Amino acid sequence: QVQLVESGGGLVQAGGSLRLSCAASGISFSPDFMDWYRQAPGKQRELVASINRGGSTNYVDSVKGRFTISRDNANNMLYLEMNSLKSEDTAVYYCFVPPDYIWRFPGAWGQGTQVTVSS
Repeated sequence: QVQLVESGGGLVQAGGSLRLSCAASGISFSPDFMDWYRQAPGKQRELVASINRGGSTNYVDSVKGRFTISRDNANNMLYLEMNSLKSEDTAVYYCFVPPDYIWRFPGAWGQGTQVTVSS
């Protein structure tokens, strides 16, 4: 059974840092892509950062230069280092592995971890 478990969220002051982790279990292949999404109250879920198996990354403009996504392919771990946090970064952060049709993987979401940035 596939399970994604996020950790590392919490309450931090503006300008502070947090490191999120996502442990993916029950996946028998190394996903092409692994993503971090976030959803703030009253807003749609948005893609924050994405990384492929080779380490190429993409970020939403609002976090460029502040957030760093990384992964450990051998252990199917995903990370998000968040620096210079702002109040607008407050959201529930989700780990996501997209569907893979070759491996017949339907995709999976984690349960989310709350990040609250106080100003």
